[in-house]
Amino acid sequence: MAFLHPWACVLVSCISVSLVGEFNLSDLYPPLWNESPGQFSDYRVENGKHIIDPWVYPERMGMYKILVNKTASYFEKFAPDNEQNILWGLPLQHGWQYTTGRLVDPSGRTDCGYETGDHLCISVDSWWADMNYFLSALPFLGAVDSGIMGISSDQVMLSSPPKDQTKFCLDVSSCQSSFPQTMSKWNTFYKHLQLTSSSFDDLLKYLWDAHTSSLKDVYKVFEDRLEYYSEPEADFGRDWCVALDYLATSRFPTTFIRVSEFQKALPPRVLVSGDKAPFISNFTALQNTVLLGLNLLHKVDSATGSSFLTFKALQEPHRLISTYPRKELS
Repeated sequence: MAFLHPWACVLVSCISVSLVGEFNLSDLYPPLWNESPGQFSDYRVENGKHIIDPWVYPERMGMYKILVNKTASYFEKFAPDNEQNILWGLPLQHGWQYTTGRLVDPSGRTDCGYETGDHLCISVDSWWADMNYFLSALPFLGAVDSGIMGISSDQVMLSSPPKDQTKFCLDVSSCQSSFPQTMSKWNTFYKHLQLTSSSFDDLLKYLWDAHTSSLKDVYKVFEDRLEYYSEPEADFGRDWCVALDYLATSRFPTTFIRVSEFQKALPPRVLVSGDKAPFISNFTALQNTVLLGLNLLHKVDSATGSSFLTFKALQEPHRLISTYPRKELS
């Protein structure tokens, strides 16, 4: 247990190095942020329901944009201009996935997501896109159900993907039925968000509880999607899921600037066969170091059976840390 904690701390500290420096806020917004819907009326309406297609990049990004805008007033006490809104991590991560080509069809059977094809398409065969779906649909619909969004739960419907429709929930009712515990955790987050007595750390705790639960619910469901990728990219996906547990444990602040700068340390493209950190020539030294660190953290975590996370949970029983199925690493 004593061995794992320093590794997690070193990784977070290493990434934090990227937080030093000047930046232009306008350059940090996710791709097509201004072009994405910013209110429910920007989406089409059928039979009294707002229909959102989360398999089109601007429409999924619009869900995040509405969420960030609708919750802005609750974060004013922490900082001006909505910068300390901890929901910023969701659209910024989705933007990174889009920029780095992780939302395209990895099987190559369609032109979904490719610059030479339908570049705004989000592929249902993308592991990243499927995992992200539940970090868009569940927090968004959870916010609708909480009343924060200003519309009733039966006024929003998400469009189904072209395949594997039964794996996805599409409205508040179906998501509550399929993922009751996780939707309850999002409800808890929004409940505390509306309490003036909630501290910033309190909100981070409830956000990370809901975040990790959202992914844990579907990790095994979409694990087969990783077979479409090179071994380095598939390993990175698994490494990233394990690392999220440690970010959750440390209550990493998912604010606008912190996440924007944090992502500079992540791979700027999909990994291919032959990529091996820290020797990837077109990656920065920081990106190579972090990629290597994520893999080492996963190996140590697997070897110890997540003992550090278990230790943390025993120390703080109120903190519910969700962990993912670990793959044995050589």
